[in-house]
Order: sequence, then structure tokens, then C-alpha cells
Amino acid sequence: MRISEAAKRLGMSPRMLRYREDLGLLPALRDRPTGRGPAHRQFTDEDLAAVAAGIRLEQRYDITPAALAFGLRVLTEPSVRAAVADLGRRTGHVPATPGRALDFEKERALRWLGTPPPRR
Repeated sequence: MRISEAAKRLGMSPRMLRYREDLGLLPALRDRPTGRGPAHRQFTDEDLAAVAAGIRLEQRYDITPAALAFGLRVLTEPSVRAAVADLGRRTGHVPATPGRALDFEKERALRWLGTPPPRR
């Protein structure tokens, strides 16, 4: 179906649906027609279900489409994930790495194996 029909079924304007597409909140186009003129996206029922799932997340967590798009970016781009995690540690939202506790467990395992722990 064309964008006007898809937007109508979702209860939004075609402009809002295009905005969501620009943010990356729609499934990627599988096959783009070749030839002259602009390609018009054809929406499937699966596309509409994905958009509806995104809308439910936005409503449930009271976030904007842009915030949801950024959340997806954090999940898919390791450098963004690392930067957000660093900010979380700096602001106290994410606990610091439990390095000392892991050192204790490592030393304990080495003792069980009969290997002396490294000197500090």
C-alpha cells in the first residue's frame, strides 16, 4: 500500500510516517524499483506492525520518536553504546566496573589451581 493508506491505517499523517522513516524507525526497504522517477515505498502489513510496535514503546515509556531512534542507535553502534555507558558511569546511573571483585575471584581460582597469584 502507498504511504497515504499506511498513514491512515496507523492514524497519523503521511508527513509523520516520512519523519519516522527518516529517523530509521521503519524496516529497511527490501527491493527498490529501478527506472525513472522517484521510487514510492510500498508498505506491507509487517511494516505497519513494526511502526505500531514503535508507537506503543513511545507511549509506554513516554518518549519521542527521536529518543526511540537514538535508543536503537545505542543498541546497534558499539561506539555510541560505549559513550553512553561512560556517561552513565560518570553520572552514577551505571555502576562502576567491579574490577576489584573480579581480581579477588581470579586470585581465588588461581589458588585452587595451585598457581601463585601475581605480585602487585
